[in-house]
Amino acid sequence: MKVILKENIENLGQIGDIVKVAPGYSRNYLLPKGLAIEATDKNAKALEHAKRQLAYKKNKALESAKALVAKLEALAVELTHQAGEEGKLFGSVTNMEIANFLKNNGFDIDRKKIVLAEPIKQVGEYSVPVKIHPEITATLSVKVKATA
Repeated sequence: MKVILKENIENLGQIGDIVKVAPGYSRNYLLPKGLAIEATDKNAKALEHAKRQLAYKKNKALESAKALVAKLEALAVELTHQAGEEGKLFGSVTNMEIANFLKNNGFDIDRKKIVLAEPIKQVGEYSVPVKIHPEITATLSVKVKATA
């Protein structure tokens, strides 16, 4: 019996694969648990349509992410903090502060997408990666200055 998988199943296949299985396996396990549907012409056409829609949405999201990366990389992030001798900051620059700066400049980016290994504690220029999309990462140029 042929079925279309709705879930990834180890040793059987990935989502969307059409696989041949024993009738009892499909009737007693795959179909009742919702892991697969019967491979009829109607279901196969519906699957192909869903795949095309998903690919279109993915490409659309990728294009918008690329446009956002271009705008972000053109932006210069300048933050001022009180600093002591040798440029050491009182406090630190965190991803939350960078996210607030971006929000004030019209970019709505979640702070969790701004990847700082550790908070910035020195005056200077830093490159900060921002994960816009699972496949695309922007690099922000952050300049930290001391207040006069």
